[in-house]
Amino acid sequence: MQCLPIPAALTAGPLQEMIADSIILNDTFRFEAGGALDGMTVVFHKSMDEYDGKTRVLWICHALTANSDAEEWWPQLVGPGKLFDTRKYFVVCVNVPGSPYGTTGPSSIDPSTGKPYFLTFPKITVRDMVRAMIEVRKHLGIRQIDLLIGSSIGGFQAVEWAVMEPGTVRNLVLMATDVRVSPWMTAWCESQRMALEADQTFREAASLEGGDAGMRCARAQALISYRSYEGYCRTQSEPDPDTLFAERAASYQRYQGEKLSRRFDAYSYYYLCNALDSHNVGRGRGGVGKALSAITAQTTVITIDSDFLFPAAAMQRWAPLIPGARCTGISSAFGHDGFLLEKEQVEDIIGPVIAGLSL
Repeated sequence: MQCLPIPAALTAGPLQEMIADSIILNDTFRFEAGGALDGMTVVFHKSMDEYDGKTRVLWICHALTANSDAEEWWPQLVGPGKLFDTRKYFVVCVNVPGSPYGTTGPSSIDPSTGKPYFLTFPKITVRDMVRAMIEVRKHLGIRQIDLLIGSSIGGFQAVEWAVMEPGTVRNLVLMATDVRVSPWMTAWCESQRMALEADQTFREAASLEGGDAGMRCARAQALISYRSYEGYCRTQSEPDPDTLFAERAASYQRYQGEKLSRRFDAYSYYYLCNALDSHNVGRGRGGVGKALSAITAQTTVITIDSDFLFPAAAMQRWAPLIPGARCTGISSAFGHDGFLLEKEQVEDIIGPVIAGLSL
């Protein structure tokens, strides 16, 4: 494996501790659904220059449109003196294949054409993402991950990894996630893909700006699944009781779509939505129950009572299938995004787990 420079946009700022790094995989990377790449780049962030073999390792798996700089997108909990203390622990987060933040994906340049791969890139699965992370783990010389945490698609990666390498993960935290993609979530993903496909510029695949309008629409759809009725009523209600046409929530939806379009591309979004539909820890392992029974990590499952995408009741059904798992929950008015917003409740649950790592 080789290291290479990271784009300036991904390097840590003056107040941040996380260090950007990357590797180039020497071996051919073969995708689960078919296709292969030589020289695939994998970008990651770490909290210290080198792993000394003694410092406790906290590994964070990022969500759909986030990047490997967890200190940037989870600033309430990641950083010096915070729950994921970047000066005390060796904190790692890897940018998944398919993302536009450095790791090779559909927006990367295909060396055979000199143009982005676009829709010719191999299909990506959650297992492909985990296999790329395992390459980073080996590169860093990490034998044991003391705490592995993921929410949403990050939770997909975390539970898959705990099944794939049970002896590697000591503690596992699964928050607002699932062990197999639900028909409900697939329906949301397909609706977003349809929005992208309806944009003619996406189908033309002539530039990375292709599908921009479709992606703004897809993001607006997704946001509804991430939030809740109560959350929208709290934050997007009309200030004027005599408003003729409600527009605040509409403006918010357009703003969020435009905001994503400034930092993401439609092809990466499309591939990551497809990857969500690949998630099934039981595939080829005799079913979900048998796969989960192989997990040896001390596991904490965290539900969110208003989560529209991963309902608490659904998580409570599979949590007992993990040996010794503890299932608990947080209360939030903001749906699935509560894992990003409810700092104190998350700290109350995960804090004791991290504190116990030195025991």
